Amino acid sequence: MSPELISILVLVVVFVIATTRSVNMGALAFAAAFAVGGLVADLDADGIFAGFPGDLFVVLVGVTYLFAIARANGTTDWLVHAAVRLVRGRVALIPWVMFALTGALTAIGAVSPAAVAIVAPIALSFAARYGISPLLMGAMVVHGAQAGGFSPISIYGSIVNGIVEREKLPGNEVVLFLASLAANLAIAAVVFVVCGGLKLWARGAVAESDSGGGGTAEAAGNPAPAAGGPAPTVSAPDAGSRAAGAGRAGDGGASPSSEAESFGEAPGTARLRTRPAPATATPSPEEARLTPARTATLTSLLALVVAVLVFDLDAGLTAITLAVLLSTAWPKDSRKATGEIAWPTVLLICGVLTYVGVLDEMGTITWAGEGVGGIGVPLLAAVLLCYIGALVSAFASSVGIMGALIPLAVPFLERGEIGAVGMVAALAVSATVVDVSPFSTNGALVLAAAPDVDRERFFRQLMVYGGIVVAVVPAAAWLVMVVPGWG
Repeated sequence: MSPELISILVLVVVFVIATTRSVNMGALAFAAAFAVGGLVADLDADGIFAGFPGDLFVVLVGVTYLFAIARANGTTDWLVHAAVRLVRGRVALIPWVMFALTGALTAIGAVSPAAVAIVAPIALSFAARYGISPLLMGAMVVHGAQAGGFSPISIYGSIVNGIVEREKLPGNEVVLFLASLAANLAIAAVVFVVCGGLKLWARGAVAESDSGGGGTAEAAGNPAPAAGGPAPTVSAPDAGSRAAGAGRAGDGGASPSSEAESFGEAPGTARLRTRPAPATATPSPEEARLTPARTATLTSLLALVVAVLVFDLDAGLTAITLAVLLSTAWPKDSRKATGEIAWPTVLLICGVLTYVGVLDEMGTITWAGEGVGGIGVPLLAAVLLCYIGALVSAFASSVGIMGALIPLAVPFLERGEIGAVGMVAALAVSATVVDVSPFSTNGALVLAAAPDVDRERFFRQLMVYGGIVVAVVPAAAWLVMVVPGWG
């Protein structure tokens, strides 16, 4: 058995053990990287750690640290209420606002993970407060980032167009951008419907009292809750299942039926919550007030945006620096922030990506790509390349995968058997829409940013959703963009 095949089989075993035994997949992946790297690939420790995502580690720690402080001093609550006022109480519009915001950031030049790192914590805080499915909100943020990710002035667009030019292939910057925009917009619309978006529309607008405090949230067409009763924002199918879901919130286990319910619709998010939705949506005077700590935190968040987008500084290091400054000025608010950093998520993501780095070091990814590229049927090779791009990108760098796969497609693209523009667009879409996977940078940021959820269950939801995207989107992109022969 070849070393490459052994490394793939070990990865499958890691997935099976982590799923069936509830062991942290990152810890398993570190052990697998040590075993496969040392015994099969003959790598030393430096070779094994070459794939450790140090930059992602800093981003995950830094951003979650900063936003843990923002949650502790009430800044995220203030931002959530500001968002409600912006859309005049229409909670159903907020996911689309987040989609558009991240899309605009990446379209004007932000790196996709940077845009997600900025927007996801605010979006997920809003989702937790108003009973919106965290899967819906997280997916809208990530797909929004990818929707704008291939504009002619964006990072992804510039890199892919540069690869196409270097390989002397026909290219079309506008088609590439519009293909990614249309694909992510269509996926976002489907996710919005499947994950409870229509129920958000039916809920209507959240009414805020003129006094600015002490009022109740009232959905159009729904009665206001009784004093002290739960808000009509999240409803489980029945009281018994809601109680059962609450009882499982801490153990991370879930039955197949509860998994399906919580994955598909907003009502199932009750099973993800560790505390009930608030009885009121109207801010109290304390929530609506801008304290010095909140003003400083808002200034820090704005500084993070400017530092990342304008000065191209590292998002993780900038976030940690700002968090330390806030902690020094207001230690009481920040005392527990380091404990709220999503350390299990950090271990999981860094472990899996370290193992993927071992696969790259030993040539497994190149081996798989070359095997597909040598197939004599161009259309079959094209769809397999799209699937390889999607599958590998779910665990590794999207741009890196496109940089490896586009050259592999050059031989049959040069013969004119397949349209180059459509093939490049299909590869770009396939390799980036899967960033909702919890093993990708964007998916990891969403997982780490979600407050008040059972993270293990939310991780499984993201993994299932990512698997569906990997299974469906490459074939759809191939059918729409490659088969008709674009370019």
